Amino acid sequence: MHKTPGVHKKVVLSTLGAALAVPSIAQAEFIEDSKATLGFKNFYINQDVRNEDRPRSEEWGQGFFLDFKSGFTEGPVGFGLDVLAMHAVRLDGGGRAGKAGIERTPGTMFPLESNGKAKTDFGRVGVTGKLRFSKTEARLGTLLPKMPVLTYNDGRLLPQLFHGAQITSNEIKDLTLTAGKIEHSTERNSSDSHGLSIGGANSGSKAQFSNEFYFGGADYKPTKDLLLQYYYGNLRDFYKQHFFGLVHDWKLPVGALKTDLRYFTSDSDGKNESSSGRAEGYVSSGANGSSGEV
Repeated sequence: MHKTPGVHKKVVLSTLGAALAVPSIAQAEFIEDSKATLGFKNFYINQDVRNEDRPRSEEWGQGFFLDFKSGFTEGPVGFGLDVLAMHAVRLDGGGRAGKAGIERTPGTMFPLESNGKAKTDFGRVGVTGKLRFSKTEARLGTLLPKMPVLTYNDGRLLPQLFHGAQITSNEIKDLTLTAGKIEHSTERNSSDSHGLSIGGANSGSKAQFSNEFYFGGADYKPTKDLLLQYYYGNLRDFYKQHFFGLVHDWKLPVGALKTDLRYFTSDSDGKNESSSGRAEGYVSSGANGSSGEV
């Protein structure tokens, strides 16, 4: 830490001391508002599908999480850095995937070795740079989105991660605006990041992926008891989706009555719209049946 020279020094030295002290103040805010959390998660899964002739998925593991969130540097534009490190240790791997006659198989919680057995451990580190100006914050790197059109999945030992950019603004009272782009994801049983896809197009010889998921939305509270929402999501060459939501809390003499209305509408996009694009593998296994169109 820099110290400002005493007043008996020359003016030139005093000015230099003041200039050197400015980064220290900024660093103090960065560090003073920082926090680190150490977490643990023990997870066991047993998926016993009895209406099909296949082995059950059974695994058990222990997870360790270090979540560091920095403050922002001082000034009109503040900078910060978040780091999320996680590691999983296998306690029971559940046999060898693909082996004939087995009763249980791994692969849903831990990545597989080349011989079909679950790895003894794996981990990943997510880094997010952040910038704050007024009441607007931009984030670039690892994201854990929780929006109607995109939500990360935490249903295994380690969570799914997304990688991209997001801007959140609260400049207008009672209105939150969100927009961004996602390019890759890291699945729950992997340390690697991959492109984005949908059910029906994410496996096989014709598997197709996209690195462009655009999203935007608004949360508006006209009153303290009412929340209105609109969100839009677009996975290029697969689908586009609109979401409308209304949440209302009605206070009663005893308790409260909560209304939560949600409406989604989805349509095909890009190559999924055409038969030639679907022939390339841009298909959905969803509601429109064998056509493959969203």
